[in-house]
Amino acid sequence: MIAHTAESIVNFRGPLVREMVARGLEVFALAPDYDEATKAAVTALGARPIDYSLSRATVNPWRDLRDFLRLRQQLHKLEADITFAYTIKPVIYGTLAARFAGVPSRYVMIEGAGHLFVDDGTISLCRGMVRAVTMVLYALSLSQAKRIFMLNKDDIALFTRWGMASRSKVVLIDGIGLDLEYYRFAPPVFNPICFILVARLLKEKGVYDYIEAARKVRAVCPEARFILLGSIDRNPTSVTYQEVERLKAEGLVEVAGHVSDVRPWLEKASVFVLPSYREGLPRSSQEAMALGRPVIATDVPGCRDTVIEGENGFVVPVRDSAALATAMLKFVYAPKLVAEMGARSRSIAEKRFDVHRINAQILQEIGIMPVNAKS
Repeated sequence: MIAHTAESIVNFRGPLVREMVARGLEVFALAPDYDEATKAAVTALGARPIDYSLSRATVNPWRDLRDFLRLRQQLHKLEADITFAYTIKPVIYGTLAARFAGVPSRYVMIEGAGHLFVDDGTISLCRGMVRAVTMVLYALSLSQAKRIFMLNKDDIALFTRWGMASRSKVVLIDGIGLDLEYYRFAPPVFNPICFILVARLLKEKGVYDYIEAARKVRAVCPEARFILLGSIDRNPTSVTYQEVERLKAEGLVEVAGHVSDVRPWLEKASVFVLPSYREGLPRSSQEAMALGRPVIATDVPGCRDTVIEGENGFVVPVRDSAALATAMLKFVYAPKLVAEMGARSRSIAEKRFDVHRINAQILQEIGIMPVNAKS
């Protein structure tokens, strides 16, 4: 398993690692940022933590080439039979390194097209060049993958239309899956109506749109609460520390930062909001739905896939804080929608997002599990 962070293996791939180990596989979990805690957590899953070099946030061809060659050497020494990579750099460099290391079976998961393919209303020559190079690298690496797991039909269309992936290799799955016993239904909150956004504090996550919508709602309903859960990022589109401090001082939005467990925060919220500009199939929305929270999401790939309009929430135009505020006010003026739509969210989560069902599908495609086996 080739990952971009050790934390992602523990938090998002844990059940899949345990399933693989239970079926007799020796699992090597490669990540670039292990510490003692994450190494212990991965070991507890039954896998062997392996450090490797990866520059996540920068574009440095010489550093990437060096990391690629080192990774190829590592995979060759491990004598792996299968690689499973996810997120952009592990997918591209990990899959190509596995090919040159002689790994027979290579699988990848595209959790979302990524920020390079987000339409944020700006045009940049540098960004366009990086996107063009990325598309070429995707085409090269995905041609060497046996199966490509993707989370929404829009991303499938994008990758196949631009020649980055062969449709015959693509398998559509309903997200990476949730442990629905861990993410249990929680009674809804009505007094006051509380909205929550859980995301990295980036422009393309719709953070600024959420803040402006909160301002509009509070103008007519001062008692409404707004929680913003997430951390400042190194990305240039991130909210700054100074902006966070101003928000805290203003009292418009409660900024809680990064937390290791989102469940207590979702339990105190009435409605989950994700005004993102593009997603794969947002895990944050799935977690909120599992706890029985309605969802307001933008009409963009990934986000709209978690909402059945008028049943478990509302879909609004992207980058439209007025429309977002209007959707929020529907819950303020009709609180019964919180319970009704929240119950529907839980029902959808049980049907679509069960991690055991999704893991069974992945393992079947990899050839580890018989097609008719039960998880």
